[in-house]
Amino acid sequence: MASKGAATRERILDSAQAMILDHGYAGVSVDQLISSLGLTKGAFFHHFKSKQELARTLIQRYSDEGVQLFRDNLARAKKLSDDPLQQFLIFIGLYEELFEGLTEPYPGCLLASYVMEMQQFDEDMRRIINVEFELSRTELTKLINEISQKYPPRSAFDPVSLADGFMAVFEGAFILSKSLQEANITALQLRHYKNYIDLLFRQ
Repeated sequence: MASKGAATRERILDSAQAMILDHGYAGVSVDQLISSLGLTKGAFFHHFKSKQELARTLIQRYSDEGVQLFRDNLARAKKLSDDPLQQFLIFIGLYEELFEGLTEPYPGCLLASYVMEMQQFDEDMRRIINVEFELSRTELTKLINEISQKYPPRSAFDPVSLADGFMAVFEGAFILSKSLQEANITALQLRHYKNYIDLLFRQ
């Protein structure tokens, strides 16, 4: 069982994340955050020395969770099939399943939110933000090259760009879903990307 202090720290992080996704980092003040939580400034600064430290802790947590999800889904896809094309299709499908059946638009991506306000942060923050993007590019490029060796593609393409397409679709769908207030957009866009991969390499 988490200690009272640890539980308070998580409450601060969870609330800050929700508020930043709604209003942006610059649009959320420490005063607004502690007011929403019913905390004192002393309680907040016991856990975080500054808003910047909160921001760094928050994005590190979000990045770690995203990296772990990516690794878990890729490992599961590879366990379910020995064929690289099927592995990629399963991998995309696992993400698609996460967003199927949503009744409300997904609140968004903290990585994307921070990128839009990079002027607020330093290069160390950019490094944290890019960990998941670089992991996706590296691992999916490797998988796409394996697919190409076994299944000659129907048209020429750049493997790195095609790998980046996963994150481009993913992040773009969050924005579109939130703006249009349509909950199913993310799952549908991932399905389109999965179908494109299948058509590109289908024999």
